[in-house]
Amino acid sequence: MTTGIRTVIYPVTDLTRAKALFSALLGADPVVDAPYYAQFDADGQAIGLDPHGHRHGQSGPVAYWHVDDVAASLAALVQAGAETVQDPTDVGGGLLVALARDGDGNLIGLRQAG
Repeated sequence: MTTGIRTVIYPVTDLTRAKALFSALLGADPVVDAPYYAQFDADGQAIGLDPHGHRHGQSGPVAYWHVDDVAASLAALVQAGAETVQDPTDVGGGLLVALARDGDGNLIGLRQAG
């Protein structure tokens, strides 16, 4: 089951520059500000900046579907024809993420709260 898309992650090459741009756009500082990731809260919508996003073939923003069970959701996508790009991974605090690629090359993010 999904609760919809509530997280969008942008791959960035210059995290400092990207934080300045999104701070200007959103009129706020990041709520998470680490050397490996920054995140903004835009009225409940999480906007993330990942300086390592290109490692999975991200060439643009990826929407993350919030799901109850990331492993089961990924398996269902693979059974429906997607390929796994990133297996379920704990990115801290029990937060699990995974990436799949559909037949058109689009990345589909999955996120399960810890």
